[in-house]
Amino acid sequence: MMKRMIAFISALIVFLGFAFFYSNQPKQATAKHIPTIGLLQLQSHPALDEIHQGFVAGLKSEGYTPGKNIKIDFQNAQADQSNLKTMSSKFVNEKVDLMAAIATPAAQAEANAANGKTPIILAGITDPVGGKLIKSDKRPGNNITGTSGESPLPQLLKLMQELVPTAKTVGIIYSSSDHGGEYNATKFEKLAKAAGLTCKMYTISNTNDMQQVAQKMVSEVDVVYAPQDNGVASAMKTLTNVANKEKKPIIASADTMVKDGGLASYAIKQFDLGKVAGQMAARVLNGRSTKTYPIAYVLKGNYVINEKEAKLLGIEIPAHIMQGAKDKGEIFK
Repeated sequence: MMKRMIAFISALIVFLGFAFFYSNQPKQATAKHIPTIGLLQLQSHPALDEIHQGFVAGLKSEGYTPGKNIKIDFQNAQADQSNLKTMSSKFVNEKVDLMAAIATPAAQAEANAANGKTPIILAGITDPVGGKLIKSDKRPGNNITGTSGESPLPQLLKLMQELVPTAKTVGIIYSSSDHGGEYNATKFEKLAKAAGLTCKMYTISNTNDMQQVAQKMVSEVDVVYAPQDNGVASAMKTLTNVANKEKKPIIASADTMVKDGGLASYAIKQFDLGKVAGQMAARVLNGRSTKTYPIAYVLKGNYVINEKEAKLLGIEIPAHIMQGAKDKGEIFK
C-alpha cells in the first residue's frame, strides 16, 4: 500500500513538473491572427491604380506584407454604385479588421456600411469634411481618417496663366456625381475669377456624356481645366481628342491626365497619397485611434509636361517649367 502511495505521489510530482514547464513556454502552437483589410476601389484607372500601389507600399514600409502577415481583400466596383454598396457590406459581414477606400464614392459606401464601427482609411479623398465622412481634418472624430487628395490649385492656375497668357475664358468640366470633382472644380473657379478670368462650368453625368459636352465647351472657351475628378479622368482621351481639333489646351490636375493628352499639370504623385494612407492604416491596426488621427496631405507637387501636345498646339513651354519637369517631375514625349 505504501509503495503504491509513493508511486502515485512520484507520478503526480512528475506530471505537475511537466505542466509547470510547458505553461511557461511561448504559445507557439497558437495561430497568430493575420489582420484583413478590405480595400475598395471605385474603378480601374491609372491614377487610382497608383494610389492602390502606393497603399500596399505604405503597408510594407510599416512591416505589413500581403500574403505574409496581412491579407488584403481587394474589390473593384467598376464605377457601379450597386457594386460599391454590395462590396462594402461584404467587408462588414466578414468582419475585416480595417477598410480602405480609393475615391470618394467608395469611401461613402464604406462609411454607410461600417456605421461608425470598422475603422476606415481614406486614400486620396478630396474634401472628406464636405463629403460628410469626418468632422474635421484635425480631429476626424469617429472611425475614419486617411489622406486627402487636395490639388495644389494656386500653382495650377499660375501654370495656366504662364502657358496660355492670352486666355480670358476658362472651361471647367466635372462629374455631377463626384463630390470630390465638384469641390475641386468650384474651388478652382473661385481662384480663376479672383484672378480676373471668366469661367464657364460644364458637367457630365457619366463618361458617355464627354464627347457632346466637350464639343460645346471647346467652342466657347480659350483653355480647359480638368479637375481631380474620376469621371473626367476616365474620359480624358475623349476630352483631349475633342479639344485638339479646336486647338484648345487642357491644364490637368493629375499626371496621369497629362499622359492621356493634357498639356500640363503641377501635380502631386498619386502613389505618394496611397503610400501615406497605407502607413496610416498600419498604425491604426497597431492601435492608433482614428478619432484623433488627423487627415494627412501630400502638398508638394511637380511640373508634368506633355511635349507632344505642346508642339501640336504651338505652345512654347517656358524654360524654368521644362527644367522643373525634367529635374523632379515628368515629361511625356
